[in-house]
Amino acid sequence: MSQKKADFDFLVKLLIIGDSGVGKTCLLMRYCENLFTNNHLTTIGIDFKLKTIEVGGKKVKIQIWDTAGQERFRTITQTYYKGAQGIILVYGVDDRVSFQSIENWMKQINTHAQEGVSKLLVANKSDCADRVVQTQEGQRLADQYGIPFFETSAKNGTNIYEIFNSIAKMVIDKQNKDPLDRPSNVQLSQQPQSEVQKKQGGCC
Repeated sequence: MSQKKADFDFLVKLLIIGDSGVGKTCLLMRYCENLFTNNHLTTIGIDFKLKTIEVGGKKVKIQIWDTAGQERFRTITQTYYKGAQGIILVYGVDDRVSFQSIENWMKQINTHAQEGVSKLLVANKSDCADRVVQTQEGQRLADQYGIPFFETSAKNGTNIYEIFNSIAKMVIDKQNKDPLDRPSNVQLSQQPQSEVQKKQGGCC
């Protein structure tokens, strides 16, 4: 039986991680729907969105998984590291604890993600007047891990498209160098509704 040809050249699975309240869902909503709201939602468990873009003349379908930052959901989100081709680590420039937590999130990646997964570091809420983490600190941390660094604002759209497009290109470049790293048959599965819920609260 002939299999229907996929309507994309590459499928890229991305994971967004970081402490609760750093704006992970806000980044995703701004990128996928060009929306921002002060009525923020807290992610319960995990959720995902799809977006198709063009990178280097190729049609790329991006599957972006938005994870809960709260400790009680870590066992749920850990299972999603497997198979992730790119991981975006996020902290808030107005929250030093979230910046310090990046070390622990990197340990999670080293423990649960595939070896050599593409990563980048994002300092969100660059529009905030009450910044406590300076740009130089974020850049030093990214340099320490050998990964790209961006400052973003989901509120005004600064660098939103750049971070997702950059990591998608990183993944594709890696797949082009190593074809065995590219999945030949990827099923897009949606989680049961019980695991994909949202409630009112601080932006995750």
